[in-house]
Amino acid sequence: MVKLSEELKSTTYPGRGIVIGRSADNQYAVTAYFIMGRSENSRNRVFVEDGEGIRTQAFDPAKLEDPSLIIYAPVRVNHFYTVVTNGDQTDTIVDGMTNGKTFEESLRSRCFEPDAPNYTPRISGLMHVLTGNFDYQMSILKSANGDPSECRRYTFSYDNPKAGQGHFIHTYMGDGNPLPSYEGEPTEVDITGDIDEFTKSVWESLNEDNKVSLFVRYIDITTGKYETRIVNKNK
Repeated sequence: MVKLSEELKSTTYPGRGIVIGRSADNQYAVTAYFIMGRSENSRNRVFVEDGEGIRTQAFDPAKLEDPSLIIYAPVRVNHFYTVVTNGDQTDTIVDGMTNGKTFEESLRSRCFEPDAPNYTPRISGLMHVLTGNFDYQMSILKSANGDPSECRRYTFSYDNPKAGQGHFIHTYMGDGNPLPSYEGEPTEVDITGDIDEFTKSVWESLNEDNKVSLFVRYIDITTGKYETRIVNKNK
């Protein structure tokens, strides 16, 4: 296990990232989702609440260029499930599960993003919180080392996660041109502090020039009630 703050500081551009785990006091299921940007179009975004979830929105609509890969609902809630992703596959997962498919089955219809030459991976997380029980899954859909002719699909499942521990998956291994896709299993990281301390630690650990927005949610594992924090660089 590594310190999440140090892992975030280790690169200037992890891209978009998902963290899921259990709080150190054992009381909360925790998730964080952040977006970063290098282009003006990517940086021209904010998170806004949308029902029980959130969506991305152009900060300055006049500067919005191509909305296809940057405007979406990263977080949706479906009964006892919270879905967190880096694209419109959030809707694919929710729709699939509504029709009886599993998390993994729902994502079989999707692949990496069509943004050559990066072919950005689609990363997704599913949290299941019900009457004192908590488990989660994470997924990444990626090209074959930059070759778009093959889509590689990986799903990771975590039952009964330990207090103070979680996993972190993101889109890129670091900055570059083209951007190198994430490799390996989700990184095991620490989950520390209450929601405000955790939010502050994650936000301050992201690269100042490239960070755009951050979403954090703490779900009470016993009651299902939650608290949310949203931080936007654009104000």
